[in-house]
Amino acid sequence: MREVLLFEPIYQERVWGGRTLESALKRRLPPDRPIGESWEIVDRPGAESRIRGGALKRKTLRSAIARQGPEIMGPGWPAEARFPILVKWLDCSERLSLQVHPPAQVAGELSGEPKTENWYVAHSAPGAQLIVGLKEGVTRSQFERAIAEGTAEACVREFPVAAGDSVLVKSGQVHAIDAGNLILEIQQNSDTTFRIYDWGRKGLDGNPRRLHVAASLRSILWDEPPPEPVRAAPTSGTIAECDEFSIRRVILGPGETLRIAGGEQPRLLSVVAGGVRWGAGKLALGQNALLPFSGEFTFLASAPAILLITENFVRRA
Repeated sequence: MREVLLFEPIYQERVWGGRTLESALKRRLPPDRPIGESWEIVDRPGAESRIRGGALKRKTLRSAIARQGPEIMGPGWPAEARFPILVKWLDCSERLSLQVHPPAQVAGELSGEPKTENWYVAHSAPGAQLIVGLKEGVTRSQFERAIAEGTAEACVREFPVAAGDSVLVKSGQVHAIDAGNLILEIQQNSDTTFRIYDWGRKGLDGNPRRLHVAASLRSILWDEPPPEPVRAAPTSGTIAECDEFSIRRVILGPGETLRIAGGEQPRLLSVVAGGVRWGAGKLALGQNALLPFSGEFTFLASAPAILLITENFVRRA
């Protein structure tokens, strides 16, 4: 399969969302609604990406893999297996809840799924921050008391960010995204989130949003140190490495090319600055593509571009 697979976005209304995807990425959004998420590549029950263009136009990612799994995912990929990565844009016009995703060792007993995720900051308003991890020395009993007293913010680690920064948030780490951030999130295929604290906010229905304090406290890895952000840099290199996937940043100057060899592994390509061409096709700012296992591709930058390549999400013995 020599096609670059592009997908129709699935927009999600969120109380903390806005309209930044419209202005920053030139998207046409559903009118008069706060859109917080655009699910770019997803293979979940009730949320299946549809392919834009080409021989597989309008097919879901699920049906394409079921029919052409070896070409898309590689030899031996089970036809019934879900695509392991979910890619989404986040418009954080307001601060997200303080939350945690359950690690693998407790996810089953909590009827959830683990979710390690990487945030790439495409834009950050002055003063905007990220929250990842607890401050050094904070114990479970201290944090539980702070939640009850409404002072949980005093226990978490905040740090400023700027466009081009990135941070890997593993399952079991407390986190939140501050208002003013536009983020590309690349994560395990999971939709399990336990809210710890929501800053006294009400949901879209006018009622306080549900909290999951007991499940959150069970999920937090209390001895896990918080990650350090990978700061923006003018050079290519790896920005995330974990058991579930790896991400490398590729910076291209005008006229430079990126070659992707065929027959190695499927990869995801995300354009976070500029744009690239391949053959008669074009990938613009904000677009995310699946590069099938069997395809070989060369991408050309006519102007400066920054790409993220997600790989190593299909592990072979």
